Amino acid sequence: MVVKQTAGRRDLGEFAPKFAELNDDVLFGEVWSREDKLSLRDRSLVTVVSLMSQGLVDSSFKYHLESAKKNGITKEEIAEILTHAAFYAGWPKAWAAFRMAKDVWSDEDATNNAKGGMFGLGDPNDAYAQYFVGQSYLKMLTSKLPVANVTFEPGCRNNWHIHQAQKGGGQILFCMEGRGWYQEWGKEAQELHPGDVVEIPAGVKHWHGAAKDSWFSHLAIEVPGENTSNEWLEMVSDEEYDKLK
Repeated sequence: MVVKQTAGRRDLGEFAPKFAELNDDVLFGEVWSREDKLSLRDRSLVTVVSLMSQGLVDSSFKYHLESAKKNGITKEEIAEILTHAAFYAGWPKAWAAFRMAKDVWSDEDATNNAKGGMFGLGDPNDAYAQYFVGQSYLKMLTSKLPVANVTFEPGCRNNWHIHQAQKGGGQILFCMEGRGWYQEWGKEAQELHPGDVVEIPAGVKHWHGAAKDSWFSHLAIEVPGENTSNEWLEMVSDEEYDKLK
């Protein structure tokens, strides 16, 4: 993955063009993009601790905290990272860093506390685990008309699949908690939030799941039809999924 940065040219392009070039093309375009050496998550961790140790809790520090969150560092992990670093970098620096980190991860409490929402988390979805990337949970709510509460951990998504039927069929999703994604084959992915409803006709290839940084729960209602079945297909690759914000 190539990290694209334009802040150098935007803010200093005319005043210091060489510095802007080194910032955008070398630091971010080359160093940050060397994922074969260190992952983006690890680079974020190193950068956050380096800036904190110098007491640099300015806008650039907030940017790197936001990048750390985007690159997969959770609220619990950043709290542990800053606590550990406090003993080496200094207690006052940690206090200053925590104030900013608390703001950056403030939305995670509401999102992660969802974990199944009003219907509860349910059991690990082991019977269908082979058709998911990451951990999902299933709680059947009714049987006569199958309605299930499906919960996805951050980053979890199901494989591409098709609801087949000779007549009728398909599925309806009622989004309950967190943030997720839905995508039909050949179309752009659609971001999902509580209150959104997705109607999936029979015969349409699609997938759905959680965002990288959020738990996600939806009710899945199977639409009655004749000779209905579910055709599971290939997984949603990391390359495809990582394009989503």
